[in-house]
Amino acid sequence: MYKINVWGHFSGAHKLNDYQGNCANLHGHNWKVRLTVSCKKLNNIGMAIDFKDANSILNNILKKFDHTYLNENLLFNKINPTSENICKVIFDELSKAINNDNNKVYEIEVWESDKYSVCYNENS
Repeated sequence: MYKINVWGHFSGAHKLNDYQGNCANLHGHNWKVRLTVSCKKLNNIGMAIDFKDANSILNNILKKFDHTYLNENLLFNKINPTSENICKVIFDELSKAINNDNNKVYEIEVWESDKYSVCYNENS
């Protein structure tokens, strides 16, 4: 199996509901996102998935969050926009766009700062 990585970023604001602390107040982050795609076999020119294609798909998803108030985004209308939930939502959105018989979103990692990140995958 091959695994390729592409990185993207978005800036957005949120506040955490039912949280005791500063993050209950409106604040923002410059999030960094790593997409890892697994591939069973290479295509006829020896590529898993074109980096440009993976990057374009990632950026199209991240546009939904860039310079927005995440609490008002429909994808978060029933869940708290924690970094964990942001990571899972991005995973789900990218899986819809990428997953097929050969390629699969393997893992998403989201950094809310250079010190704190969260990963999500569905691999056992």
